[in-house]
Amino acid sequence: MKRKDLLIGILALSLLAAVTYRWLTPAGITVAPDITLSTIHGEKIALSALRGRPVLVNFWATTCPGCIREMPQLAELYRELGPKGLEVIGIAMPYDPPNLVISMRDARHIPYPIALDINGDAVHAFGDVRLTPSSFLIAPDGRIVQQKTGAIDSTELRAVIVNLLAQSLPPQTLSRN
Repeated sequence: MKRKDLLIGILALSLLAAVTYRWLTPAGITVAPDITLSTIHGEKIALSALRGRPVLVNFWATTCPGCIREMPQLAELYRELGPKGLEVIGIAMPYDPPNLVISMRDARHIPYPIALDINGDAVHAFGDVRLTPSSFLIAPDGRIVQQKTGAIDSTELRAVIVNLLAQSLPPQTLSRN
């Protein structure tokens, strides 16, 4: 009888874990949403204006240890591949106060644009992001080619981005509307 109870318990935990994972991870979207983001400087960035080059969108929070650990990797990717056409946009979660987001950006010397998602529009547009870090790699044609919840593998990500850059338009400065 104990073996049967153990098996039922394992099955129940597995089911609960699967449901929780599915509920917490963003819904699989295949095309980048047509949204306009507002940066901490008040600038507007329309994702549609970035077509023709790869874009890495990274949802993060000031209270997320994994987000803080991956910031130097994202900054390195941006510094290396930004001049070749890569765009990186960090999006702070709606619950993050803007003053803490700005302080984190300054303390971590984040070189890429940081957007505020005060109303949760970006979170919703990207499939209801609930966990951070969550990253979306958008191909030059607007398809989402990678979606990752949790820390990125910067070596693997770099290889995919380099391949996408070969398909991109010539580098240009960030388009803002």
